[in-house]
Amino acid sequence: MASPFYILCKLFGVSIEGMFAARGGCENPGGAAILHTWSQNLLFHPHIHCVVPSGGLAPGRTRWIRGSATFFLPLEVLQQVFRGKFVDGLEQAFDEKRLNFSGLIQHLTKAENFAEFLRKLHRHKWVVYTKPSFGGPEQVLRYLGRYTHRVAISNQRLISFDGDHVRFRWRDYAHGNKKRKMTLSAEEFIRRFLLHVLPKAFVRIRHFGFMANYQRSSSLDLCRQLLNMAPILRPTDTTSTNSARLCPACHGPIVVIERLNAAQIKWRFVSKCFSDTS
Repeated sequence: MASPFYILCKLFGVSIEGMFAARGGCENPGGAAILHTWSQNLLFHPHIHCVVPSGGLAPGRTRWIRGSATFFLPLEVLQQVFRGKFVDGLEQAFDEKRLNFSGLIQHLTKAENFAEFLRKLHRHKWVVYTKPSFGGPEQVLRYLGRYTHRVAISNQRLISFDGDHVRFRWRDYAHGNKKRKMTLSAEEFIRRFLLHVLPKAFVRIRHFGFMANYQRSSSLDLCRQLLNMAPILRPTDTTSTNSARLCPACHGPIVVIERLNAAQIKWRFVSKCFSDTS
């Protein structure tokens, strides 16, 4: 197929364009889009996670259009728009000779075979999964914390490594979300992990609409005003500190000395309480 950079950029583009096309009267919705390239078993499975406010600015940016209590954008419309835009992008890439076919898909180099392939994609029902609305900002932060800076697999899912094989936990979403364990050779585990190394300079977290970087501050101030929310009081003191977090007791800046994951904390606790006396 085409270069990973091109295909992944196209995936981002059609995901965001699809929300704009189905925006339901809003001039521009806003949100954050995050690329994932892995499934639970570490195979290549590129998809986009989007966090979108339930509403957006009306044309003219004079009022806020609220979404419904259950969803902001119609799911059926999103599925059709996403499918149409992505298939159109593949067709354009084929016409521009951006696609390279080899192995089992080498037959797609012929225009008639590729056209039949696109017709099958159009007949197939595409999946756009939507989660229920979050309960508040804390839930949004927890969701983003799980999805933004983790790559392929977390340390907590790793079970063992005996020098030749890696054993880890995974969820089988195709069979009732069952918890399973998988053992791979070290070479296969590394091969799967390296599938998710992104092309150089590729940006995997992108903001769009009224949350785009170039206008986020002014747009959020306007949104808060239209929603009759209290304005954000930004500090006037520009002196640098080591942390933006403040101590709840003395209100001074909290200085981060060291970050530990769960396994490191557990090991330090055990080492301190049960020191080696041999």
